[in-house]
Amino acid sequence: MTSPTSKDDQEQIIPKEKDKQPLKKGFLPSTIDELKLVVWPSRQQLFSESVAVILMVSLSAVSIAVVSRFYGWASTQIFR
Repeated sequence: MTSPTSKDDQEQIIPKEKDKQPLKKGFLPSTIDELKLVVWPSRQQLFSESVAVILMVSLSAVSIAVVSRFYGWASTQIFR
């Protein structure tokens, strides 16, 4: 039978020295460190994905407008 504070549990609770990071780090240095990890897209990838997004948004807007106009027309035909 094991006790609630077994050796395995203590190892999980207490971090090792090499895992410790400084507790206080400013917002700006932390932000800069995170931005260094970002994988920025190339110019060609950015352009092609922007075109794809604009195309899909336009297609969605047109399809919503068509459905809305159809239901508007149908309601005028029904409720004259």
